[in-house]
Amino acid sequence: MSHQMHHPHAPQAPTGMPPQQAARNGLGIAALTLGIIGTLSGLIPLLFWLAGILGLLALIFGLVGLGRVKRRQATNKGVALTGTVFGILALIASVVGLVVTVTAVDQAVKEVNKAMEGSEAKPKDGGAATKEYQGGATAVYGTGLNVTVSKPASFTPGEFAIGHAKGNKSYKVTVRLENKGTKDVAADLVTVEARAGKDGKTAERIYDDKSGAGFSGTVTAGKTATADFAFDVPAGAKTLDVEVRPGFDHKATHWQLTL
Repeated sequence: MSHQMHHPHAPQAPTGMPPQQAARNGLGIAALTLGIIGTLSGLIPLLFWLAGILGLLALIFGLVGLGRVKRRQATNKGVALTGTVFGILALIASVVGLVVTVTAVDQAVKEVNKAMEGSEAKPKDGGAATKEYQGGATAVYGTGLNVTVSKPASFTPGEFAIGHAKGNKSYKVTVRLENKGTKDVAADLVTVEARAGKDGKTAERIYDDKSGAGFSGTVTAGKTATADFAFDVPAGAKTLDVEVRPGFDHKATHWQLTL
């Protein structure tokens, strides 16, 4: 008599059921990452534009990520919510950075305008700025620097003078710097040049033992410095235009002198 052994069969999975899908948590993670970077960027005023872009993306990704959590397509509700919050913070930081940047630029423009106002000279009586001064007149800069150029005087160059041509005439002017401001003036940066006659021909500067050394050192607040400058002028010239530029932070001023 034969015996047949029966082995139980392993249970089989029911057919017709779709496999379970993996959680779609990518947008929530992206929102958190972009939100944090955007918020940190917003702490730097010049990167306000980057904070705005990243914050907007973080907000969009976070909201979409929360929508997936609601539809049970994602499981990282906390991450998506935190990313959304950081997106909002980044947008706020972007607006604050924009305001700070605009304010800083506006202040810088005002400072530049103020400095430009101080670089132009006005007559000593406080009138409007002029293009040319007469001999002996004083130009006053907004920085407190006063510049005076004397009337021209005939000058006899020394035996070993440089810059004087035979047949030309020589004239000397005295330039006076008076510092009534609060900051020191670099006198060695002061340049003095001249042009003669109607044609504006350059008048060569004369160097000898009596003239030509110019200014040196610093004119401190409340102090005065004086220097003589001699120029070689064609015999027929009737005018001498003397230009004084007191350094890089002051505009040049002109004196129209009658010879």
